[in-house]
Amino acid sequence: MAKDVESSEHSQFSAKDYHDPPPASLIDPDELSKWSFYRALIAEFIATLLFLYITVLTVIGYKRQTDSSHNGTDCGGVGLLGIAWAFGGMIFILVYCTAGISGGHINPAVTFGLFLARKVSLIRAVMYIIAQCLGAICGVGLVKGFQKSYYVRYGGGANELADGYSKGVGLAAEIIGTFVLVYTVFSATDPKRNARDSHVPVRITFADIYSNTVYFKIFWLGER
Repeated sequence: MAKDVESSEHSQFSAKDYHDPPPASLIDPDELSKWSFYRALIAEFIATLLFLYITVLTVIGYKRQTDSSHNGTDCGGVGLLGIAWAFGGMIFILVYCTAGISGGHINPAVTFGLFLARKVSLIRAVMYIIAQCLGAICGVGLVKGFQKSYYVRYGGGANELADGYSKGVGLAAEIIGTFVLVYTVFSATDPKRNARDSHVPVRITFADIYSNTVYFKIFWLGER
C-alpha cells in the first residue's frame, strides 16, 4: 500500500506540464502555401514600421527640446530614461499584439537567434528579416516625410559615441545589449516557463528598457 502511494506521488510530481516542440525544419517549402505565413510577414512588417516610427520621432523630439540653438535646455524633453521607456513601451505593445501571429520578433537579431536554435525554418527566418528591414525603412521614411526639416537637422535621430568611449566600447555595448534582449526572449518563450505564466511582453519590455538605459549612457544623442 505504501509503495503504491509513493509510486503515485512520484508520478504526480514527475509528470511534465509542458511539451518541448520539435525542431523546425531547415527548409520547409510548405510554409509558402499557407496564409498564416504571409500574415506573419505582414505583422512583422507593420510592427517594425511602428517601432521605428515612434522611437525615431521620440529621439528627434528629445534632440529638438534640448537644442540650445532653439532655446532648449539639458533638462528639456523626456530625457534619456523617457526614450528608453518609449523603446520598451513600444516593444510591450507590439509583442503583445503580434506574438500570437508571428511570434513578435520585431528584430533581426531575435529572428536569427531563434533560427540558430531551430525554432524557425530558414525560409521563415529570411523572410522575417526582409519584412523587418522593409518595415524599418518605411517607418523611418514616414518620419522623414512628416518631419523632414527636423529629420535633416538632427541626423535622422542617429546617435554617436559619447566623449570618453572608444569604438570598441560601443561595439561591446551593442553586443551585450543585443545578447540581453535575445537571452530574455529565449527565457520568456521557454515551454517550461510558458506553461506557468504568460508575462512574455513584460519581460522583454524590461530587458529592452534596461539595455537602452545603459546604451544611452555610452552613445550620445546630442546634435551631430
